[in-house]
Amino acid sequence: MSYAAYVFDAYGTLFDVHAAVRRHGAAMGPDGQAFSDLWRAKQLEYSWIRTLMGNYTDFWTLTEQALDFAFARYPSIDPALKPALLDAYWHLDCYPEVPAVLKSLKDRGARIAILSNGTPQMLQSAVDKAGLTWIIDDVFSVETVRNFKTAPAVYDMVTTTYRLYPGAVSFQSSNRWDVAGATKFGYRTVWINRGNAPDEYADFGPSLILPSLDSL
Repeated sequence: MSYAAYVFDAYGTLFDVHAAVRRHGAAMGPDGQAFSDLWRAKQLEYSWIRTLMGNYTDFWTLTEQALDFAFARYPSIDPALKPALLDAYWHLDCYPEVPAVLKSLKDRGARIAILSNGTPQMLQSAVDKAGLTWIIDDVFSVETVRNFKTAPAVYDMVTTTYRLYPGAVSFQSSNRWDVAGATKFGYRTVWINRGNAPDEYADFGPSLILPSLDSL
């Protein structure tokens, strides 16, 4: 079934959030993956807490704060790596199937967009690095509504801008909580379960579960 718009979460769905740490893996040592997992977990936790408090702080600031916490938690890793890791986060690798899948969907006449917690500058840098500028029609950042996912106002940006009913939008995310929020809003949702994680949020299940974007 075709949809008028295919909208993608950015981090973890199109772009590999662990690429920054992997790029400096030799310098980080055996705690590198655990460090990366914690960095990502705290980045998201801070966005949810800020939204609940009604105290918006941009995603780049939260990314840096989460990194500081990870360094404090893993003193075995040299904090002098902070500038290099932050720079790497601006140039994350996209997953290998992304360009071909997005091109195929665009060739069907669908709009292709990103809907992300990232700042416009972060997202544009990632899109440019991945060479996706010519495929992506629009990049929607939560900066516009100053609220993070899963606030309904975030998902509403796409339907309002495109003048579409939610059911005309196919939304893809690797984050199960994001899928739950988008399902509640009314999108058709696809969970890209790259890590074969167990399901949750049973009352807001996805329309489809895929191991990557390949079969979309």
